[in-house]
Amino acid sequence: MATKSPVISWEFGTAYELFVSLYVLTDPDHFGIRPAYAAGVRSRIPATERKLLEDILPIFGLPLKWIHTLPAPRDAITALWALKQIPPAERMIKLQGLDDAEPYPSNDPLDIEKHQAGKEILLRIAAEGKWKASDVEFFQKALGKKHESVKKDAIERCLDWWSRPEEFGEGVLSAAQAYYQSFFEEEEKRLEPILKEALQRAQARATALSLDELFVELSQGVKLDEAFRAPKFVFAPAFWQTPLILFEKLDMDTMLILFGARPIDMSVISGEVVPEGLVRALKALADPTRLKILNYLSKEELASSELAKKLKLRAPTVTHHMNELRLAGLINVNFKGQDRRFTVRTEAIDSIHTTLKDFLTDSK
Repeated sequence: MATKSPVISWEFGTAYELFVSLYVLTDPDHFGIRPAYAAGVRSRIPATERKLLEDILPIFGLPLKWIHTLPAPRDAITALWALKQIPPAERMIKLQGLDDAEPYPSNDPLDIEKHQAGKEILLRIAAEGKWKASDVEFFQKALGKKHESVKKDAIERCLDWWSRPEEFGEGVLSAAQAYYQSFFEEEEKRLEPILKEALQRAQARATALSLDELFVELSQGVKLDEAFRAPKFVFAPAFWQTPLILFEKLDMDTMLILFGARPIDMSVISGEVVPEGLVRALKALADPTRLKILNYLSKEELASSELAKKLKLRAPTVTHHMNELRLAGLINVNFKGQDRRFTVRTEAIDSIHTTLKDFLTDSK
C-alpha cells in the first residue's frame, strides 16, 4: 500500500515574530546576531522586566503552540490582548501548555515520562510556592543535552519565579508590553511585508518541489527524517531566527515549522546596509579549518566525530565549527537517530557569490 503524502498547510502571524525576536535577542550568539546590537535593544526594556526575560527565556523558550491557537490576525496586539485575558497566576501555565489535557505528542515513552514528571513538578511548585533541591536536579538532567550551557543558578532563578505564579504572570505581561512599546511596534511594520513575501515564495515553491526538497529549502539545509516527519505540517515564516528553523509538535499528527524568512542580502538590523548573512558566510569561509571541513564534506557525508578524526581536533572544537557553518547556511544537516551527518550546501556557495557581487556593484 502506498504511503499517504503529508498534508501541508500555511500560517501567517507576526505574533510568532514578537516572541521569536525577543528569544533571539536574549541569546544572540546562538543565532548569529551581534551581541552589542542585541544588548542595545534589550536596554530599552525597563530593568525589572528585562531581568525577568533574561532569567526565563533561555530555559522556558517559546510558546509556539499557544501562539498557534491565537485568532486572526495573529499579530502582536492580538497576542498581548490574549495574554492579558489569562488570570496572572495561570499565564505561564497556559503559555507552557501545562493545562493541556491532550497526551504529550511523542512516540518515545521516555520523552512522555520526562515531560509528565516536569509538568507535575512545575504545577506543584506553583501550588506550594516553593521548590526543592531535587527539582533543580531534575531540570539539570532534563535540559542537559538540549541546553548544555544552562547552569544550576539559572534553573534556580526560573523556579523562584515559578514559585510566585501571580507575580510571574504579571511580570511576563508587563515585560511583553514593554518590549512591544520600546521596539517591536515599529519592527512589526518592517517585518510584515517581508514575512508575507516569504510565505508567498514558499507556497509557490511547494507546487514545484517534493516535501523533502521543500523542507531542505525552507530550513536552509536540514534534511527531513524521522525526527521531523508527521502526517501534517504547518509552515509559517519567521525573520529573526534565519537560517535556523524552530519547530514544535502541535499534536501527534501535526508538526509546526517556523522557517527563516530573511533573505541573505538583508540585514536583521533595520537600516544596516551590510547584511549579516553575507558577513557570516564570508567569515565562515575565511577560516582555514572550516574550509578543510567544506572540502571533506564536498566529497562525502560525514559526522562530527569522523571530521574530528580527519582534522585531528577535539569534538567540541569541531562542533563549534559546524555551528558556524550551519549559521552561515553552508552545510546540509541529516539527522540519523542521535547522530547528525553533514554535506556541503553547494547552492549556498553560489548564492553567496551572487550576493557579494550584487552588493559590490550596488549603486546605492
